[in-house]
Amino acid sequence: MDFAGYTPNENEPMKEARRLLESYGGKGENELLKAIYDRAVEGKKKGTLTNAQIDEFYAQFSPFVDGAKRKRLKKLVEQLKRM
Repeated sequence: MDFAGYTPNENEPMKEARRLLESYGGKGENELLKAIYDRAVEGKKKGTLTNAQIDEFYAQFSPFVDGAKRKRLKKLVEQLKRM
């Protein structure tokens, strides 16, 4: 089975997250988290990002990071959901 061309069915926020991750390839974790946070804050302010979409982002990306990074990501998610 060839997974090279596989892309999951993504909604617009997930597509944006994937583009963001690809554009930050090789850069530091803090830069990436700040970029995710800044874009999410913008989406929350505009009303284009919901808490459900934030939860979906976390559910899809958290399995790919280790325990400490997952905790940081979860903390970021909780901050965003309180906005």
